[in-house]
Amino acid sequence: METLKTSVLFVFAWSFSSGFGTTATIRAEQVSPPLKEYRIVRSVLEDAQGCIECHAAQNEGIVADWSASRHAHANISCLDCHRAGPADPDISKEHLKIDKTPVSVIVSPKDCSRCHPAEAAQYAKSKHANTIELIWKIDPWLNNGMNSSIERQTGCYHCHGSIVKVENGRLSTETWPNVGVGRVNPDGSRGSCTSCHTRHKFSLAEARKPEACGQCHLGPDHPQIEIFAESKHGAIYQAEGDSWNWNAAPGTWTPGVDYRAPSCSVCHMSAVKSVAATHDVTERLAWETQAPLTVRPSEFGPWPAETQWPQERQKMEAVCLVCHSPAWTKGHFTRLDAAVASYNDDYYRPMKKLIDELYEKKLLSKEKNLDEPLEVEMYELWHHEGRRARFGAAMMAPDYAWWHGFYELKKRCMAIEEQAEALLNSGKPAKVFKVKGSDGETTRPDFEP
Repeated sequence: METLKTSVLFVFAWSFSSGFGTTATIRAEQVSPPLKEYRIVRSVLEDAQGCIECHAAQNEGIVADWSASRHAHANISCLDCHRAGPADPDISKEHLKIDKTPVSVIVSPKDCSRCHPAEAAQYAKSKHANTIELIWKIDPWLNNGMNSSIERQTGCYHCHGSIVKVENGRLSTETWPNVGVGRVNPDGSRGSCTSCHTRHKFSLAEARKPEACGQCHLGPDHPQIEIFAESKHGAIYQAEGDSWNWNAAPGTWTPGVDYRAPSCSVCHMSAVKSVAATHDVTERLAWETQAPLTVRPSEFGPWPAETQWPQERQKMEAVCLVCHSPAWTKGHFTRLDAAVASYNDDYYRPMKKLIDELYEKKLLSKEKNLDEPLEVEMYELWHHEGRRARFGAAMMAPDYAWWHGFYELKKRCMAIEEQAEALLNSGKPAKVFKVKGSDGETTRPDFEP
């Protein structure tokens, strides 16, 4: 392949529509996104052409993905994303043996922000970007050393991310590979854009489809992908989603034209009429339904959102109103609020009061959590079926709201009450078990900036 040496000129012309921004009502006309008009007169740099030729021989899949991407069509090359500065802590020593151009294996949100500043800023304040800090604050498996390092690496950290370590110019195998959505990068930024926009194609269609979210949002504790599949929205998607236009440019993806029913991204991220697009998935939420006790997002102690729930509820209602009537929309959210109240008042609060009584009487030990069966019962009450009941109600999946949710909550409460009564009657502390696979590691990483 002939090496290209044409001089480089890369011109960006930005034009912002006055319609973009906060809207006064939920019935406003469709929001016009900021228009990014690119006029590109450039070729691939000679150094970058060398990257392509070398990797085409060594890593055909990488080059094939990049070649099919919008980046490649705009001649945005390997070096535009991977070139490292002289002070970067993660310059690849292995690559320097082959080529003197300093590069970093990791392309962080800070790197992406050079071309996508708004998206990176929104993502940085979301729960996604900060989820590794969040789980250290709320999850007793980590806080009390109840699992081992390999269990955390192959389980928790695979989705949540961890702090990437650089040792002697190489990424530590303890923390790499790592595409966790809350990964802490060597440059200090948090997150991984490739969790959803997988490299090196960075497909917009892929990130918009529910399967992107289903990589992590599945299973007994947060089965959003299964809940979506059960819902009417999911049924429509599975029946005809292959024919929808998933590749429409940002801000132009239109309900009723490009798609018939919402995916995860439509409700939580995409621009829909008066609702502007966001990469902060904390927006549009009126409840923090993953928490042990359901609270407003701004009241969630481990990671309070910088939002006001009435405005966020209004945004979510505006998304629903594109396809549903005001009466239908109001009815749905009235039921959701009632389901939240039922979980809080009928299940979580009474059981929490009972467990606290056992701690007070020293019938349960606070030294470690989850080393007594009754503690596991209480943990799963909120972390498993409690979440399923709330998520099922929010996403209109009746089997999850009832059979996997409130029905299982009733059984769980019976088990808790039975075990608690036995402890109270005996007056003897519960037996403490040694949890298999525990390494006792409770050192919480320092997440302070």
